[in-house]
Amino acid sequence: MKHTIILSLVSILLVGTQCKPINTISRVSPDTSTELSGKWNDTDARMVSEEMITDALSTNWLANHRESEAKPPVVIVGTVRNESMEHIDTDIITKEMERAFVNSGQVTLVANASERIEIRDERIDQQSNASLESMKAMAKELGADYMLIGNISSIMDDAPDGRTTAVFYTVNLELISIESNVKVWIGNKKIKKVIERRNYRG
Repeated sequence: MKHTIILSLVSILLVGTQCKPINTISRVSPDTSTELSGKWNDTDARMVSEEMITDALSTNWLANHRESEAKPPVVIVGTVRNESMEHIDTDIITKEMERAFVNSGQVTLVANASERIEIRDERIDQQSNASLESMKAMAKELGADYMLIGNISSIMDDAPDGRTTAVFYTVNLELISIESNVKVWIGNKKIKKVIERRNYRG
């Protein structure tokens, strides 16, 4: 009797395992545009970053600074606030901006607020534990001339029957002089999506 029960349990487990759906996984290029839910995704982040970077490095503020100061501007990337109705990882945009600033050779980039805390802790630790030859001096940080900040907002419009939704995203980035609060560059990118639910059941 016990042997029969064990065999039955094994059979049930085998049948349950065989009935499970098998996931299909495909590796695609990171540049491939994928629209699964209609929500903000990596394609949107890439489009915004590319256009903002091109605009930020080609407008007059950069030439004006070089002319007046005779040296590259020092920039710190601050916070890009997510004020939309979705979860959006804005770090993707800020890190792309940082990468472009550094790789351009036209801008000197300094660590952001959270990075500075960790670096300062290390510098303090060196005062007690590192050799005199390798210890890094205090109060030698490079002050930034400008800070990049911004926000992402969205507006959603649903059709009365619930089958269609339009989502409008606006991304604003601003480069502001830390000394004078003058805004030297403002970047803006708009994205609009229309989502149609073909199998929607009201």
